[in-house]
Amino acid sequence: MYEPTQLRTFLAVAQTLSFTRAADRLGLRQSTVSQHVRRLEEATGRPLFTRDTHRVELTEDGEAMLGFARTILQAHERAAAFFGGTRLRGRLRFGASEDFVTTRLPEILESFRREHPEVDLELTVELSGTLQARLAAGRLDLILAKRRGAESGGRLVWEDSLIWIGAPDLRLDPDRPVPLILYPPPGITRARALEALEAQGRAWRIACTSSSLSANVAAARAGLGVMAHTRGLVPPGLVPVPARAGLPELGEVGFVLRAGRRGGAVQEAADALAEAILAGGDRLHRPR
Repeated sequence: MYEPTQLRTFLAVAQTLSFTRAADRLGLRQSTVSQHVRRLEEATGRPLFTRDTHRVELTEDGEAMLGFARTILQAHERAAAFFGGTRLRGRLRFGASEDFVTTRLPEILESFRREHPEVDLELTVELSGTLQARLAAGRLDLILAKRRGAESGGRLVWEDSLIWIGAPDLRLDPDRPVPLILYPPPGITRARALEALEAQGRAWRIACTSSSLSANVAAARAGLGVMAHTRGLVPPGLVPVPARAGLPELGEVGFVLRAGRRGGAVQEAADALAEAILAGGDRLHRPR
């Protein structure tokens, strides 16, 4: 009753809340994305999205379709693998930004391992810049990492704003340098924070540097300073810094999948994991 292609398109629109970004993710024309959604709505007999010139939102029936679409696609993929007589196997080196450690990504990886038991999945958690360098050097096969909003390349999983966060009772003195909690180079949020402050002409100092998210969060909770972080992944115990603090805007950041050029069984495994992550992309900004 429901075409897998239309369901994949529906999930892409539901996760990005944008027909344009969904088309970019899927490598389709925007008119094709609209056609797939329209045909799925005709099949269900109900509207799945409300949309105007400014935004796209899921209807109540659209929210219900999210779970059905994932279940149908997972069953479809299992059946195709079973009757196709092929089983994914081999070693797959996957890298993920630490931003996702406290989200539902582990559940997606667990499901993937259960469905593909002959794939040896090797996980590396690192800074996005480090992951991209390792992918380019052939040391990773697939990565889920940040890219700046103006950059291109990779398959977009999710896009969000970067904001300043800190302890609820933190107060910034406008006459003193901004205390910063930063990742070391080549951290993307580090670079963006420093660029924005320099452009504003705001003085700053480094209060804490660590490649560990948990260490930086602990420093922020202790009131040592502020950090740049994704709006949808603000850790418990921290809050957005109020606009009255006068800190500069940080812009958008995208999380994308990038794959190496390996071919063969590794490429098949990487493609399968990428599809699993894209199908569950809306869960990546939900805490466990």
